[in-house]
Amino acid sequence: MCVNVANGNSLSGSSGDASMTRRIFAVAIVISVGLSGCASKREAVAPAPAESTAAPAVVDSGSSIRPGSSEDFRVNVGDTVHFDYDRYNVGAEAQATLQRQAAWLNKYPAVMLAIEGHCDERGTREYNLALGARRAQAIKEYLVSQGVSTNRLDTISYGKERPACAESTESCWSQNRRGVSAIRSGAES
Repeated sequence: MCVNVANGNSLSGSSGDASMTRRIFAVAIVISVGLSGCASKREAVAPAPAESTAAPAVVDSGSSIRPGSSEDFRVNVGDTVHFDYDRYNVGAEAQATLQRQAAWLNKYPAVMLAIEGHCDERGTREYNLALGARRAQAIKEYLVSQGVSTNRLDTISYGKERPACAESTESCWSQNRRGVSAIRSGAES
């Protein structure tokens, strides 16, 4: 148990007070014993490894997924991020995926992407095409901020024209509010 002494008493009392001196001495012993116990606990606990934005390695050594391939990108990195209703800002979960994408793209500099913006079925065709374009552009800007060259990234909006799910439910709509990073060229075959 770590001890933190903060009782608010002043230690600047009379120097001749033997009682105060004994209390100060006792507190000093308690603190030093407590801190030495805390120090040994800190040493016993290994620090958590820092999170890496690098693309995760394929765990299965017998996997047929070729590093640098479109399948490697889709399966090991993730090619899709999702958006909230009527929004195009990149959320925390999407940022994690886009950081992995950027690390992978920086590792494979010949790869070119088409970033697709998609929407759910609600709203007009024109509105959803504009929202899809803003979603694709937000993804592009995030990847560029992570060091990916802008000339490797094109954007396109499909609005509500290419749904991933065709049901009229919130669960389905949330799947359709997405941005997809599709490899156009440069990936391993």
